[in-house]
Amino acid sequence: MNTHKNRLLIVDDNEMNRDMLARRLARKGYEIALAENARQLLQRVEQEGVDLVLLDIEMPEISGLDALKTLREAYSPIELPVIMVTAKNQSEDIVKALDMGANDYLTKPIDFPVAVARIGTQLSHKRAQEALRESEERYALAAQGANDGLWDWNVLTNFVHYSPRWKAMLGCQEGEVGGTPEEWFDRIHDADRERVKQEIVAHQKGLTPHFESEHRMLHKDGSFRWMLSRGLAVRDASGKTLRMAGSQTDITEGKVSDPLTGLPNRLLFIDRLGRVIKHAKRRKDHIFAVLFLDLDGFKMINDSVGHLIGDQLLLGVANRLEKCLRSTDTVARLGESFTVARLGGDEFTVLLDDLKDPNDAKRAAERLMKALTAPFVLGGKEVFTSVSIGIALSNPAYEQPEDILRDADTAMYRAKSLGKARFEVFDADMRASVMARLQLETDLRRALERQEFRNFYQPIVSLASGKIAGFEALLRWEHPTRGLLGPEEFIAVAEETGLIRELGWWNLREACRQISDWKANPDADPDLIISVNLSVKQFLQPNL
Repeated sequence: MNTHKNRLLIVDDNEMNRDMLARRLARKGYEIALAENARQLLQRVEQEGVDLVLLDIEMPEISGLDALKTLREAYSPIELPVIMVTAKNQSEDIVKALDMGANDYLTKPIDFPVAVARIGTQLSHKRAQEALRESEERYALAAQGANDGLWDWNVLTNFVHYSPRWKAMLGCQEGEVGGTPEEWFDRIHDADRERVKQEIVAHQKGLTPHFESEHRMLHKDGSFRWMLSRGLAVRDASGKTLRMAGSQTDITEGKVSDPLTGLPNRLLFIDRLGRVIKHAKRRKDHIFAVLFLDLDGFKMINDSVGHLIGDQLLLGVANRLEKCLRSTDTVARLGESFTVARLGGDEFTVLLDDLKDPNDAKRAAERLMKALTAPFVLGGKEVFTSVSIGIALSNPAYEQPEDILRDADTAMYRAKSLGKARFEVFDADMRASVMARLQLETDLRRALERQEFRNFYQPIVSLASGKIAGFEALLRWEHPTRGLLGPEEFIAVAEETGLIRELGWWNLREACRQISDWKANPDADPDLIISVNLSVKQFLQPNL
């Protein structure tokens, strides 16, 4: 707990004035020192130390203004606040004193509550500035070891000092960054800017103990770097923020790298792809391509040999992909403008930029597939894998990186559906097919809720007797817009989505209800049977 009592020095040649003010201020908890002239003033300050000086302007020998001039040669207004005491008719001296560095003034006869308020304000400001200086020193020491950039924002003047390291982290020279908050805010990514401002305001209002924010900032080379900004506010006695100071750390590598393979992750890939799309908008002849790779059978490998071997396989695949694209013959064909990234799981992407020919993307896909044909030796075992690749070529219609990535993903799934271990190039028909499938899945879910399915019963005739021995339940869907659909139209989607279980149970219950109704007829054949087609997934259910 801070038990420091602020020490005030009262300087006045009038003993009665000096002693009366000293007694009243002492009752307010201040420690008081006295001086009757300028010489004693300088001696007290130098030898005893004080926090604030109350200095009378009118004194014999050395005037208060001359004493103030001497003080200001050694101490700044922050280091040693000085409040001048003067008569009401000495406005010219007040102006001179303020110009010379006086912090404030009081007029005689002194209004004591006003004096206490002004003394308190100056001491609070002094403490705040001292705290800021200590904070800045701590940040400076930390930044020297962490290679961070520093910023210091004077909220009252709206001036921000950015350290040379802060500017260098963004690729800027000393004279290329001004001293306004906008130099910072305007460089923040559009998607992050408002959030950062809100986090700053929250700390300034005292809602958070400190300011800390992760956000993207524009580098001079056009890329975005991930930064961690931290800071503390310095407040006056009323809680109003006077300044904020803090540091900036480049955390790009940790934010944009895949922790397993070290490859760029989705964030970095999307960022680079976005810049390539913008560049292609300016150059109509610019060709690029996105390859979306998915390992075939990776789940089975993971389940059979364990996640540790699975991770080693992913690492081996990443190394082969990079090695393949960096090989001499590939670079000769494609150039060096490429990015290999891991999106997550067993999904990888490749950005091929500045291609000479769209067919080069196909050649690259063939090389990558070939590079993965040789077995991986993992944990003393040979592990084979293959890859399905979807290719999306540059097109002026692409506005966002997520759009072309989605289309490459669609092409990859087409490659898997056609037998795996192959590549497919995206075209508009694929998008239509995907949209149709999504619509079918949506309609299928609603069909179960709306009971749009029907069973049709096909007789089973005994060849020996020529009589009906039973029936086969044939499932049909009465689609509200497409009419009657056979199982070939929807069973595959039901299998993929897991809806086949619910659909199969409905089919089985409905068939049982129907055979029960038939057998309730006394004329019905008691040996009548009904057959129902079931999915393999239903046979795996324990309650079948």
